[in-house]
Amino acid sequence: MKTLRLLLGDQLNPEHSWFKTVREDVVYVMAEMRQETDYAPHHIQKVVAFFAAMRHFAKERIADGHRVRYYELNDPENPQTLPKLVEKNLKEAGCDCFEYLLPDEFRLDQQLKAICQELRIPARAYDTEHFYTPREALEEHFRGKKQMVMESFYRMMRKKHGVLYDHGEPTGGTWNYDAQNRKKWKGSPPIPEITPPHQEDLGPILRQIQESGIRTIGRIDLRNFHWTITTEEARTLLAEFCETLLPYFGDYQDAMHTDEKTLFHSRLSFAMNSKLISPREVVETVETYYYNHPDTVHISQAEGFIRQILGWREYMRGIYWKEMPAYAQRNSLHNKNPLPNFYWTGQTKMNCLKKTIDQSLESAYAHHIQRLMITGNFALLTQVHPDEVDQWYLGIYADAIEWVQLPNTRGMSQFADGGIVGTKPYVSSANYIRKMSNYCQACAYDPDQKTGAGACPFNALYWNFLDAKKQELQANPRMGMMYRLLEKKDKKEMDALRERAAAIIANPDAF
Repeated sequence: MKTLRLLLGDQLNPEHSWFKTVREDVVYVMAEMRQETDYAPHHIQKVVAFFAAMRHFAKERIADGHRVRYYELNDPENPQTLPKLVEKNLKEAGCDCFEYLLPDEFRLDQQLKAICQELRIPARAYDTEHFYTPREALEEHFRGKKQMVMESFYRMMRKKHGVLYDHGEPTGGTWNYDAQNRKKWKGSPPIPEITPPHQEDLGPILRQIQESGIRTIGRIDLRNFHWTITTEEARTLLAEFCETLLPYFGDYQDAMHTDEKTLFHSRLSFAMNSKLISPREVVETVETYYYNHPDTVHISQAEGFIRQILGWREYMRGIYWKEMPAYAQRNSLHNKNPLPNFYWTGQTKMNCLKKTIDQSLESAYAHHIQRLMITGNFALLTQVHPDEVDQWYLGIYADAIEWVQLPNTRGMSQFADGGIVGTKPYVSSANYIRKMSNYCQACAYDPDQKTGAGACPFNALYWNFLDAKKQELQANPRMGMMYRLLEKKDKKEMDALRERAAAIIANPDAF
């Protein structure tokens, strides 16, 4: 029996059991498809990074002796869609069996199931052997419970996998050090230089994308291309992260600064989400480094990082597979406004948004607090339709794949899921932004003013949002204090706040 095996662009796991044995009766197929570049506008760096990683992965498998049929974007034989790709290669290779790895997007999962239903040969799906948990693990953990609190899932994962867990207790005596992970970075300690990944010439890939007419967003300079596209590069980056950045990661993981894009973050997200490196390897490496270097790495630094991967990453994937496809349509706050144009250009006088969006367009990267409390916060306060927010987040970040993007955006950021992910909306006035960054120092707007032409737009928008969404949110126990403060505001002040917010919402690109 001759078998055709499909590999998608985010299934680049070199440790997968498929590759343990070289088989003459197995043909692997990979393709750079317009189906995948065109369903949403993606950042040019995201497209280049995926194609580069895919090509390198295919070359490695061929060098190991595997049979791989690879279609570059401009290959005249490239079918450009998944159904045609499978049909063409089953026929040409003379295969009588089709196998694929379970995709991590509902859209592709449904498409592959439909393809298999049309086949008249055996078809089988296999796990990607990447995540700690299967798709159903979160649903099983919370079965019969009213809320799906991430902390509960995270503690279960720590116990089950013995991570930072000693003799039945969490290492250090505390499960979560989040309260210690909120320091503002003021230029010290210095941020060490990280060795840029050694890249092969990516010019041919970029030219193919440009010549094909694919619609992309953002900017690219191959001289400063910083995405890791091989497993070797990812492991080098992980080792350097442990040695130079981990000692301060936890303290400053929520900090933002105009002069630094990544601060003490690992920069491993693309490599992990394309499966070049496994979460288990990352977690075990960080945990081992912490145990071996107790004088330089405090438990709060290691726990803060591990929580994002062992807890949050696995939790979000579980939410995605439990709640789809209805999740992608949720809009519990009934928001309907369009996304401001400046999200695509960075042309705004609000310095926090300008810096974050410019950085995103320039590097296809922003860390989680920039995404949540700057761009996401403003979109929610201006009551943008979650469909438009989803499309922007999915396209602009190199690490954005729907399984992780959608629950983070529609759930955590926009509260469109009604509280499945977050226990309250993550909104703030200028105070939080000033507390965690230096953005306000060079801004055209005054963070202390709530109304008037020079007032920070976040202030009026914040109180207006609470007022506008009172029916949906005032019963939320975590919003009680803010609604008590709202009730204390007199009519004259609220009228001024509503007027200011209405002007911003009506024409956000003027601010």
